[in-house]
Amino acid sequence: MASVGEAASPPKAEEMGRTDQTLTLLASLMEGGKEDDETCEDLDKLTKLLTEDLEHVKRGEESITKVIDGDCVDTLVAYLDMRQSDKVRGHATLTTSAYLKAAGEEGNQILATFFHDRIKRGNYDDYIVAFCVAAVTFPIVPELTTNLFLTEGFLSSLAPLMRRKWKSRKVETACLEMLNAACMTSAACREAVLKYCGDWLEEIVDQDPEEVVSAMYAANPDASLQEGSVAMRRHSQQVQNLAAVVLAKLRLVQPLTLPDGSESRIQPASTSMEDLTKMFTTMLIKDPEHSKQQSVEGLAYASLQAKVKEDISKDPDLLKRLVKILEEAPPKSPLTYGALSVFVNLTRFQPVQSEEEKKMSQLKAYANAAGKLQPDPLNDDQHVSERCKRVFASGITPVLVSHSKNGSLASLTLIISIIHSLSVVTGIRGQLAQQGAVRLLIGAWTALPDSEAVARRTAAQALARILISTNPALVFGGTQPTPQTAAIRPLVSILTPDPDAERRDLLPSFESLMALTNLASTDDDTRRTIIRTAWDEIEELLLSSNSRVSKAAVELVCNLVQSPEAVALYADCTKPQTKNRLHILLALADAEDEGTRSGAGGALASLTAYEGVIRGIVARERGVNVILGLCSEDNEDLRHRGAVTVYNMVTAEGEVGELARAKIKEANGVDVLMQCAKKSRRAEVVEVTVRALKAVLEQP
Repeated sequence: MASVGEAASPPKAEEMGRTDQTLTLLASLMEGGKEDDETCEDLDKLTKLLTEDLEHVKRGEESITKVIDGDCVDTLVAYLDMRQSDKVRGHATLTTSAYLKAAGEEGNQILATFFHDRIKRGNYDDYIVAFCVAAVTFPIVPELTTNLFLTEGFLSSLAPLMRRKWKSRKVETACLEMLNAACMTSAACREAVLKYCGDWLEEIVDQDPEEVVSAMYAANPDASLQEGSVAMRRHSQQVQNLAAVVLAKLRLVQPLTLPDGSESRIQPASTSMEDLTKMFTTMLIKDPEHSKQQSVEGLAYASLQAKVKEDISKDPDLLKRLVKILEEAPPKSPLTYGALSVFVNLTRFQPVQSEEEKKMSQLKAYANAAGKLQPDPLNDDQHVSERCKRVFASGITPVLVSHSKNGSLASLTLIISIIHSLSVVTGIRGQLAQQGAVRLLIGAWTALPDSEAVARRTAAQALARILISTNPALVFGGTQPTPQTAAIRPLVSILTPDPDAERRDLLPSFESLMALTNLASTDDDTRRTIIRTAWDEIEELLLSSNSRVSKAAVELVCNLVQSPEAVALYADCTKPQTKNRLHILLALADAEDEGTRSGAGGALASLTAYEGVIRGIVARERGVNVILGLCSEDNEDLRHRGAVTVYNMVTAEGEVGELARAKIKEANGVDVLMQCAKKSRRAEVVEVTVRALKAVLEQP
């Protein structure tokens, strides 16, 4: 208890109820005049209370939003004003989002009242706040904000407001930020912006500030030379950039005609997408500090067009500037996302289509535009590959590696997409590995949740492509902290086709098999891990109807059977499952595809060092004939595999050796081996064939 004459200390936050805490925070925010850190702290506490409110309401408690009236909301959203610091605006955005989610329809009504009241007042300060709030709430409550935005008479009043003789740059900027957000929300918003603000946007972008000044002096030679008066009659560079970004979005998504059938006023205008791109590029090169956010966002939209992609990729200074901006951009920021989006657009390959899909696309093109809609040649694989080479040469890979460590889920998905495209170019795969792309992809695959199945498969496929073309010892050897076994699980995850895809794509399966084959050529630990993790999938792919996949699977088996764990799967042919495995291998050794025969022959050459496998071949109808067929091949490598297999069989000790020699003689093996020796030119092939022939002839 406080002593006499001593003031009682205010209750601590944890001792107060939720409602009292809310009122205290709102009173503190209404008071204002605090440092940004203190304001952000209050906003964060309020956000926490509002976020937890939903759970309390579910338990039957009263919502704290009941004490948040229109004046409180007015105070809260005032912190979204562009004249506040970016830090405060960011925290206020989270608080506003939490409030609207907790308050539901009542919060929507209060926000709508706030917006309409501010617009009715009609002074610059109220316009700025209303526009800023609309820009922030478009992604939070898109339906509500769209309805407010499309209120009859609102948009039609903007152009006259913006065309006033004496301009407010802050009003213009706030208005353009709102239009920018609107263009990302719905087609109805874009159509409305085009109809009511298209000409005004064109005027801003086309305006030459020097011409404005010259015109002023021509009209009034005695005009005041004060810079302020001149500046107020021309648009700032930031305003021009924002207008250009909005125009870029309209260029890409707006149809040629408006819903009422009238011609779009934006289409015949003089400012083309190429003009806008030049504007963004110039500003990034000349004044990156004051224009990079708008310019990068504009390029992210402009670079969806093939011609713009080519222009950007052929400008090395611009590419290096974009890489530098990405390198310096804060993690999880809009600037990071925008810069990554540009590089995704530059490097994106067109989806692979089957012949049937190509025919359907052509039919649709003829139906839609009498055959005039044809794929842009600048988007073909050759052009995209060249763009990928230029992007890689700009030094982007180390920057992507850096951003992948602490970026957002959305940014990580874009990074994976870029690396995936770069990995298509075989000539740079080794350098990608050297610059950290392998560790990036393994880390990304591990970090991504299961719900991000597409991104995980994309990361695994990019990893497979790089590991196909690189020496595992160089990628994982030395002081590298990542063991090569860490790559196995991502690779195995794409062995089977994506069950959710509309079209069954076997390319990831094929590339994964090739990468695993490369890894399996190294050591027993890796081979054991592959067998434990993926043997069932590998066996299934051995029987694939796709000859390339079947070939890749048997080549992997050829490397895996160097491990005792794989030998154990074939050695005991008294078991039905083991016998079936050997039968599949013999069938593949007699396949039409030469590469498949080679892989199967190599596996048999290793496995016939074991008695159980020899018994299985001898017992199999045509088993010996298949082996002798390898000895009769035109390809000397295949003959070598066949000759080694025969040698292993006929030199086996005991009963199994006698049985093998008898079967070889019975199948005209002596003549086959003699012809094999005559056809061969390499010493090791001739030597093993002659030794096999001697074993057949000399022993009973």
